[in-house]
Amino acid sequence: MDAVEELHARILACRLCQDAGYIERAAPVVAGKSGNRIMLIGQAPGVTELEVRRPFAGRAGKELFRWMASIGINEEEFRGRVYMTAVTKCFPGRTGGGSGDRRPSRQEIELCAPYLDAQFSLMDPRAVLLVGGMAIERFFPRTSLDLLIGGQIERDGILYIPLPHPSGASRWLNDHGHRALLRQGLDHVRRVWDLFASDQAETVDASGGSALAGTASAMFE
Repeated sequence: MDAVEELHARILACRLCQDAGYIERAAPVVAGKSGNRIMLIGQAPGVTELEVRRPFAGRAGKELFRWMASIGINEEEFRGRVYMTAVTKCFPGRTGGGSGDRRPSRQEIELCAPYLDAQFSLMDPRAVLLVGGMAIERFFPRTSLDLLIGGQIERDGILYIPLPHPSGASRWLNDHGHRALLRQGLDHVRRVWDLFASDQAETVDASGGSALAGTASAMFE
């Protein structure tokens, strides 16, 4: 068992939020392996992930992988080459009205933070996809999505690519200008995929130019 597998075992055994009364059932979700050079950080597992114990297995996952397919990356490839995790590791439950998933509280995020920090340290990723406002806030607090999505940020040698959450509950993508930002963000994803995930990584020049295998433009026109 390597260090990542040992960390996964600790996460799977965690009952902190359940014992504190924040969630009814602890069912942590982990995925990925040592050597993945791209990391995806989402918000929290949903009800489908609670049952199958696999990240992005429900409706939001279908949309996420539709985005990836638009840039020439299929789901199987993505799951095999990207370390997928979330700010919190368990399904937080439904909102009071039952119309959607509850946003994890600050206390839950703090309880999970040491696990995310350990994952980040062990994986030492070259690129990080931040999916959804909660994941983006974790690394770029108090910054508007409009200023972040569509770009990439380099910090300490790591490329961060913020993306909106693919859940149908998000209304951010209803705006045409925001969909254009998503297209730009996905093109950045394709570039880091070519650098860090493909079997034959291509050379990307300093300006970020590349002969992409696919772009997101057609899907959103």
